[in-house]
Amino acid sequence: MSSHSDDYKHGSLSLLGTVAMGTGVMIGAGIFALTGQVAELAGGLFPIAFIVAAVISGFSAYTYIKVASAYPSAGGIAMILKKAYGETAVTGAAALLMALSMIISESLVARTFGTYTLQLFSSDPAEIWVPVLAVGLIVAAFLVNIAGNKVIGTVSNISAVIKIGGLLVFAAIAVAASGISLHTSIVPPSGDPSISTFLGSVALAILAFKGFTTITNAGDEVTDPKRNIGRAIIISLVICLVVYLTVCLAVASSLTLDELIAAKDYSLAEAARPAIGGYGVMFTVAIAMIATASGLLASIFAVSRMLAMLTEMNLIPRGHLGLPGDTQKHTLVYTVVIAAVLAVVFDLSRIASMGAIFYLIVDIAIHWGVLRHLHRDVGANRAVLGTAITLDMVALGAFLIVKCSTDPLIVIVSLVSIAFVVAFEYYYLRRLRAIGRQE
Repeated sequence: MSSHSDDYKHGSLSLLGTVAMGTGVMIGAGIFALTGQVAELAGGLFPIAFIVAAVISGFSAYTYIKVASAYPSAGGIAMILKKAYGETAVTGAAALLMALSMIISESLVARTFGTYTLQLFSSDPAEIWVPVLAVGLIVAAFLVNIAGNKVIGTVSNISAVIKIGGLLVFAAIAVAASGISLHTSIVPPSGDPSISTFLGSVALAILAFKGFTTITNAGDEVTDPKRNIGRAIIISLVICLVVYLTVCLAVASSLTLDELIAAKDYSLAEAARPAIGGYGVMFTVAIAMIATASGLLASIFAVSRMLAMLTEMNLIPRGHLGLPGDTQKHTLVYTVVIAAVLAVVFDLSRIASMGAIFYLIVDIAIHWGVLRHLHRDVGANRAVLGTAITLDMVALGAFLIVKCSTDPLIVIVSLVSIAFVVAFEYYYLRRLRAIGRQE
């Protein structure tokens, strides 16, 4: 069986292409899917939640930049964990959970695509069309990914310009139509959010920025990775923060908090209605469709390669279930199948909740591993690493408290899933080592 690395082309992703890939994942999974979800917890402070999330993501990015720049690898996150913990169950479980969090984000993006698409119809289509459209998008992204890096890079570059420009046009028109008056009050905040619910909203908002980890998975496919991985991550975070805040202002100018929460799954389309009318809704939905489709495309690109790296590290089974092609093609199939199942089974709110829990737990594990084992090798400041861990733990703790009171089932499902992954890795590696000793 050929290695997935046979398909890799060192230096095939330029700085611009890498930024487009990162912003593609972030904007696709972020502002369209999460604005209403964040506002439901943060109330009128939802723009502030995005700012705090960007700060936390900046501290997190420090860890990834330091290690990925020192050891650029197509396995990105898996490589960081291996350097920190070795070929252990901790590495396998954390890397698999990170991959799963990214796949969860893919299902979130796919359902967002379906939800926004349905806003084009004046009648009230059956809800079944949301997962149907979501699965259709996942299949389409799978087919494009088979075409390889060149097609993915071209699509990412074009879509990044369209969606960022489109969102800024939407925001400018919405703000101008409102006369820069806010329907959702930020000071004092509408909804009177508590500290715990605000911090919980920050955990969700972090999902809007976690796409920067996709860049670390591109590894040495990035041109001059030691310089450009860090540059691409920073540029992507800044671009996304500017776009998010601009759109938040537009939404707050067009909708009251109650209206925003009622339309939380398609808040930008709803915000376009009073500001621009029917044509504005069509324009916003078109941008949402492009953003979510390109975001899904870039995410599948990264996750399939991360899973392929895990198989080469013997941290997950290599079984190909009789499928043709190399390891990367097999992991691509697994990625889209899991994303499709999640898109059918869970709604947007629960998908976002699972994604936040998985991501923050793994993020903490990565920071801790670098703090304990790698900070000297990569020249990382221990105070910055400790701050990143603390901020993640505060956001995660608040989010779990909020969800335990409002939706305990998704907390149980998430924790049971994490326990299953850890147990799977422990017994798989123990069996693998036993076989090795026998040989």
